[in-house]
Amino acid sequence: MDNAERWLSETLGYSFSDVALLRQALTHRSAPGRSNERLEFLGDAVLDIVVSEALFHSLPDAPEGDLSRLRASLVRDTSLADIAAGLGLGEHLILGSGERKTGGHRRQSILADGLEALFGAVYLDSDFETAADLIRRVLGEKLEDLPHADELRDPKTRLQEWLQARGAAPPDYELVNVTGKAHQQRFEVRCLVPEQDPTTGEGHSRRSAEQQSARRMLERLTEDDRHG
Repeated sequence: MDNAERWLSETLGYSFSDVALLRQALTHRSAPGRSNERLEFLGDAVLDIVVSEALFHSLPDAPEGDLSRLRASLVRDTSLADIAAGLGLGEHLILGSGERKTGGHRRQSILADGLEALFGAVYLDSDFETAADLIRRVLGEKLEDLPHADELRDPKTRLQEWLQARGAAPPDYELVNVTGKAHQQRFEVRCLVPEQDPTTGEGHSRRSAEQQSARRMLERLTEDDRHG
């Protein structure tokens, strides 16, 4: 049993019948041999089904839009990469020399793809229910401690809905400043709401700056509302 097999057995309680599948699941396209891209494609589909079913049963009254937002939050690269890093997956990825030198074993997209490829490999090596059980264990608390669906909507949408519900005009966004070179620009945006001091947001895109300014405005308005 090599290090990867031992790690998988000790960490996730699974042992491959076909060890070649495990090796393929861990092999990034930058390394020689069969890459994990096809397994990642399959694992992504299995993951979507498992998460969708879990949400469907645990939230029987949730509308389709809320279920979709919750699923997206669970299967996005940042979430999967955090899980993969916590499991120590990066230490067992097979990378080309260039990716190794640049810290590819810590890159979010590579970690997320590797985890999905592992799910696909387990599915092929066993069956759907075995893979589903492993996925449910890997996601663990993330499936049990779900955020409220409203929290997953972007701040600009939430702010506009909050204002509309109170008969107020929608917010305006004003570009204040753009700094930096073309490929490293930083945007500063003001969120303007009648009878409120503006809030400011910054980001590497105008959209992210607008979202930050909207989030700050919404936080202020809801705080004022609570203290009425």
